[in-house]
Amino acid sequence: MRKTFLIFLGAITGAALTLLTTQPHTVFVGSSAKATSSDTYRQLSLFGDAFDRVRADHVDKPDDSKLVESAINGMLAELDPHSSYMDPRSFREMQVQTRGEFGGVGIEVTMEDGLMKVVAPIDETPAANASVMANDIITKLDNEQVQGMTLDQAVEKLRGAINTKIKLTIMRKGADKPIDVTIVRDVIRVKSVRSHTEGDDVGYIRVTEFNEQTTDGLKKAISDLTGQLGPDKIKGFVIDLRNNPGGLLDQAISVADAFLDRGEIVSIRGRNAEETQRFNARPGDLTKGKPVIVLINGGSASASEIVAGALQDQKRATLVGTRSFGKGSVQTIIPLGDGNGALRLTTARYFTPSGHSIQAKGIEPDVKVLQIVPEDLKAWTDTEGEASLRGHLKGEGNEEAGSQSYVPPDEKDDRALKEALDLLRGTISDAAFLSHSKAAAPD
Repeated sequence: MRKTFLIFLGAITGAALTLLTTQPHTVFVGSSAKATSSDTYRQLSLFGDAFDRVRADHVDKPDDSKLVESAINGMLAELDPHSSYMDPRSFREMQVQTRGEFGGVGIEVTMEDGLMKVVAPIDETPAANASVMANDIITKLDNEQVQGMTLDQAVEKLRGAINTKIKLTIMRKGADKPIDVTIVRDVIRVKSVRSHTEGDDVGYIRVTEFNEQTTDGLKKAISDLTGQLGPDKIKGFVIDLRNNPGGLLDQAISVADAFLDRGEIVSIRGRNAEETQRFNARPGDLTKGKPVIVLINGGSASASEIVAGALQDQKRATLVGTRSFGKGSVQTIIPLGDGNGALRLTTARYFTPSGHSIQAKGIEPDVKVLQIVPEDLKAWTDTEGEASLRGHLKGEGNEEAGSQSYVPPDEKDDRALKEALDLLRGTISDAAFLSHSKAAAPD
């Protein structure tokens, strides 16, 4: 048996990853199969000849490993925009991203004028405990100059095994000389769920990605908000999936399951009918049937669309915002052995509970709300969507272009959020809004 990773890619870098086991395919060899095999080997022989000629005659001596990687990428790029080769470093980064935790110091950083600038320390991490501050400039890592490093190289150096030390040399505004801070690395968890109360009657939950920490974060957010507002006083929840590029498949399923008592969440269909998988909700709605509004936009993709599609089709939530990205395909991550990276290969499509594919179409919100976009940002606030990607898998019926993905930085300018709050509080009405009684009604 071969172990593979099942992954949904988001609009940009998102991934919906779960570990599964696949059975090897049975191969029936007949005359046509033999002919096809012969043709394939002839083509591989042609590739070998071309590879040898490039190695021998190109004006500059090429790197053999880069030639092979480029050839693999070229092969996969011809299939669809989401199939590709990940080199060992990219594969490791993907695993770190989807785990949502790593050994490190706990700071968000960026590069500015060749130096590493602290955006913010993450609460309750070694960096925060060591009094690292926003806007600190890190000039050295373990006495090695940061200038000349890429951001990836610097971040990789910050990460490491837990309980190991790293020394940061910091320039701080107002300090007369550089400050040396020695920090002991610890487990850093990426916070994919953030929440707060809206007034004294609505719980707001923002999900930025679907990593291994997401479901636990969601459960805690629902529990905390219900406790803060009171189960009798809370009018409902706003789940914000805007610009969420995707994440782990099992997390997308369990997030949708948190609001459902029964029914299908998603089905996955490969090339062969026997490869179809269906995922169903288990009893237990964590919100006890409270109304739910899900915010989506043109940047909501993949795993986000699984959640939104499930809650919409099961009539459990009202979707507010603009049409989602439209990525309805499944990628399988196939490790190629120690130190060889992995293939990211499109192997299936996924379907919402009603049996619809959102590939190259996206999910239409029940209540469409457009944001007012500043003039200087208008050229950058629409996401083109899956249908605009070269070589994308064709969808069912008419394909749709992208949609607005702008979210105002100031909450008071957020028209979609205001619409959601007004619907939950009953200050406005809309026939598409699922009230408590509709959401809890039997099938």
